[in-house]
Amino acid sequence: LNLIDTPGHVDFGYEVSRSLAAVEGAILLVDAAQGVQAQTIANLYLAIDQGLEIIPVMNKIDLPAADPDKVAEEIMNLIGCRREEILACSAKTGEGVAEVLDRVIEKVPAPSVDTAKPPRALIFDSFYDEFKGVIAYVRVFDGELSKGRKAKFMATSAESEILDVGALTPALTSTDGLKAGEIGYVITGLKNIANCRVGDTITLTKAEVEPLSGYKEVKPMV
Repeated sequence: LNLIDTPGHVDFGYEVSRSLAAVEGAILLVDAAQGVQAQTIANLYLAIDQGLEIIPVMNKIDLPAADPDKVAEEIMNLIGCRREEILACSAKTGEGVAEVLDRVIEKVPAPSVDTAKPPRALIFDSFYDEFKGVIAYVRVFDGELSKGRKAKFMATSAESEILDVGALTPALTSTDGLKAGEIGYVITGLKNIANCRVGDTITLTKAEVEPLSGYKEVKPMV
């Protein structure tokens, strides 16, 4: 399983939309003490627009102020699900967490993949490491990315050699390659993070492909 924790704040709507574009399902996590909040609804609509499988979950059921019945009613009114479909858990005590993971496995479909096409990977996050340079978190949609190949970043036209790829476990764990349908990291070989933008498509320098849809330039928020 690849689990991506997205920010809840509406200022990061674009970043959230790129994370949602990288996956097949979303856990709708609602605080059992506070209920459904405005930014929850905004992010839910992004997930529905992407056609994702939605799994409703109430968290923090261990709190004294928790009101599971009231919050479950709010969730049912919001997405039209049945009461028995709403899971209850506490990340603090661990209660119900295994059931959430089981539901993800049961409900979220496996990605449809094509390994024969030229590589295309969506960047859904990136950061700068002073020892390794720019590291991108990606979802590979077509083909395969591997160490030593020459990568092209389609929005910025930057090119570099891929220094390493691997899985997030959640530590960076080097692998032989990242294939279509997989999520992981790419140590890009870039020195400037401006060349590695959220929503951009990574491919190979000689590949003739269309960029993945949804990219736009955003102004950084502080």
